[in-house]
Amino acid sequence: MKAIRRFTVRTVLPEQLQPLHELALNLRWSWHPETRELFRAVDPGVWEAVGEDPVRLLGEVPARRLAALACDRRFLRRLGDLTDDLADYLGAPRWYQSAPGAEALPAAIAYFSPEYGIAAALPQYSGGLGILAGDHLKAASDLGVPLIGVGLFYRHGYFRQSLSRDGWQQERYPVLDPEELAVTLLREADGTPARVELALPAGRRLAAQIWRAQVGRVPLLLLDSDVAANAAGERDVTDRLYGGGSEHRLLQEMLLGIGGVRAVRAFCRITGHPAPEVFHTNEGHAGFLGVERIRELVADDRGHDFGAALEAVRAGTLFTTHTPVPAGIDRFEAELVARHFSGDAALRGVPVERVLALGLENWPGGDPKLFNMAAMGLRLAQRANGVSTLHGAVSRGMFGALWPGFDPAEVPITSVTNGVHAPTWMDPAVVRLGAARIGADQAEAAMTAGEAGPWSAVEHIDDSEIWEVRGRLRAQLVEEARRRLRASWRARGAGEAELGWTGAVLDPEVLTIGFARRVPSYKRLTLMLRDQERLRSLLLHPTRPVQIVVAGKAHPADDGGKRLIQQLVAFAGDPAVRHRIVFLPDYDMAMATRLYPGCDVWLNNPLRPLEACGTSGMKAALNGCLNLSVLDGWWDEWYDGRNGWAIPTADAAGIDEDQRDDIEAAALYDLIEHQVAARYYERGPDGLPHRWIAMVRHTLATLGPKVPAGRMVREYVERLYAPAAQAQRRLDGPGARQLADWKARIRQAWPQVAVGPVDAAVAEAAELGTALALKVQVTLGTLTAEDVEVQVVSGTVDEQDRLREVDLGTLKPAGGPDLTGCQRYEGTLELNRTGPFGYTVRVLPSHPLLAASAELGLVALPVESAGMDAGVLR
Repeated sequence: MKAIRRFTVRTVLPEQLQPLHELALNLRWSWHPETRELFRAVDPGVWEAVGEDPVRLLGEVPARRLAALACDRRFLRRLGDLTDDLADYLGAPRWYQSAPGAEALPAAIAYFSPEYGIAAALPQYSGGLGILAGDHLKAASDLGVPLIGVGLFYRHGYFRQSLSRDGWQQERYPVLDPEELAVTLLREADGTPARVELALPAGRRLAAQIWRAQVGRVPLLLLDSDVAANAAGERDVTDRLYGGGSEHRLLQEMLLGIGGVRAVRAFCRITGHPAPEVFHTNEGHAGFLGVERIRELVADDRGHDFGAALEAVRAGTLFTTHTPVPAGIDRFEAELVARHFSGDAALRGVPVERVLALGLENWPGGDPKLFNMAAMGLRLAQRANGVSTLHGAVSRGMFGALWPGFDPAEVPITSVTNGVHAPTWMDPAVVRLGAARIGADQAEAAMTAGEAGPWSAVEHIDDSEIWEVRGRLRAQLVEEARRRLRASWRARGAGEAELGWTGAVLDPEVLTIGFARRVPSYKRLTLMLRDQERLRSLLLHPTRPVQIVVAGKAHPADDGGKRLIQQLVAFAGDPAVRHRIVFLPDYDMAMATRLYPGCDVWLNNPLRPLEACGTSGMKAALNGCLNLSVLDGWWDEWYDGRNGWAIPTADAAGIDEDQRDDIEAAALYDLIEHQVAARYYERGPDGLPHRWIAMVRHTLATLGPKVPAGRMVREYVERLYAPAAQAQRRLDGPGARQLADWKARIRQAWPQVAVGPVDAAVAEAAELGTALALKVQVTLGTLTAEDVEVQVVSGTVDEQDRLREVDLGTLKPAGGPDLTGCQRYEGTLELNRTGPFGYTVRVLPSHPLLAASAELGLVALPVESAGMDAGVLR
């Protein structure tokens, strides 16, 4: 018979061991080796059996073992020291509290994401977006940034992956018991669970309780709709990550955004935590948070209408896009959204037509019947960013239609290159290698804050020490891969008699390449299979063999991705090569912590520029693994020719997809054979690959300060959170109303703004370094000179007179406007470059509370904009 309900009966801890609960419920243990070692010492066998999960450990360890530990003075001393260490970590000032201008930094920041990869023991993530969000919270904790994380609690998490006998991906969704996880219910003062509630169409209600996970210093609030107050359909809203149809996804995103803001308010009221001044939405899934904040402001007593509330909300909101292609954006039928924001489901003071306008695709080629979550995110945020320099440029091009009249370079989307949480992803052996040179405190500073100085100490570590650690990590991966491969084949139905070969797969001495990620088509899992005979020759080379470890999950609805996995599994199952290439199912954080350190080379071969960042290669680099990658995402930014290899991109005009794959696969094989393997197996008289080790050392010294999430979070604080908080404070009160009125006046009057003919006189001979004297008549209509900025835009020009590499200058008003509203502007333009040169004049709205001159998407240009008269400027 099958149980109708499953729950955990926990062991009662002796009083002396009660601090173990505190240590287990703070997820800092997931990146604090000393705490993990303490839990291992409780019962090594149970620790391994429960997947190194402290909460499950305390639920399953035998009572007699606990009684023995309660009398073990050495263990109790360790427990006391680590309890004190956690208290110091939680309470002592850190970087944020001592940063320059700390008093002006936000009192708190609310960070919204649909998924979080904190630890394998809290499976609320599917891939890179969630791992990035988890690393963001951990780095914020290490730096003392007062972040509040907000997400959903998925009862089934993401799926667990296995393979059928023929290599087809199988999914299963085990139910998660919160009693077995490091979460606690947020409760009101009277002990009842705190709840948030949303109104739905037809009088339905969607209620959610709030689970709190403590990520070091950062609380993470996870909303759970599986409560008795809900009807069956609403109970299932948070059943699984990225599951269900359109309405199911819409309800998830409404609960995350609207319910998430309400959960933050409840948490701050109950705990006394400072209210957030900045709201950060990690991708568009949480975009409705801005709509809820508008409702709050309209409902309060400060007299905000929708327009003023919108400006106040925008000032304190940051939107981060991770999407390099329009197909990756959530879009809903506008009618579906309208139904959920009107009638008895309407938000008070928020007209449904204003909500729909936020997501409207009103640009050429857009679909006005669809509601675009990314468009809403950008319209509700005064600041936005991509997640690498290249991705920022891609995003400016992709979303440029929201700012018509502006070149992509001026679209107000900046970039903050992602980072990874070094204490989570660096193997302890690598950390010890560095700490032996610079000390534990310096090593911690290098990992958590991304400080450059300590990383230079890597230059002084002996080659033999580096190679010895790399060898141990490779051997550790080989052992793990054999164990997982054997378990996978058993799950596929193989008997013991068939599996003797699994004990000899991979070789701890052979060059090991890793490839692990989600399996959408653009990541090209099977590019390595393009020429299978060539790949076989690399794997079986008599003197320079290569071995490859592959892992990854396809979305449950993506049969194309599943076919790619099946093809890879079929190749890896060939008895001739199966000792050199393996596919490990059920890729998760637990596997990743062994996979990244154990590989010598990390392979990434997406279609450029479709990889927004690609942080897996960062994690590998922190462990001394070299990257072999297409120049996309972060690698395009930080590849320097000495930290790995760049796979050439065949993106010339006229090359189709098959040709591109053929060319890039051939380049990949050549690189592996003639550069990567040749360098790895080139040994000195002492048997060491000194030139390879030099690349490892260079990778650690130069990428070490760049890739940590601490560097990333410091950038967010300094470049985005702090300015957003300052903008929000300036609009607290009448400022929002004034800005909204000014924008309304500008938009109404802008059709009257016009740029007249530009009069240009050469002040001297037209040579490099001389100047043009510019005069232009600008019609402002009902606007004043204080409402606008008149700019001269100059630079090199192409054959179509399009400006490139532009410089901006400002023209000043000369005298007052005439009776027709015309104003003369004057200034000079320095001829600062030779060759084809051009300029234009434009008018932009100008206000001190705008974050960018393109913010309103309004610009006035000369009627004749084909370019200036031809001439020779020497």
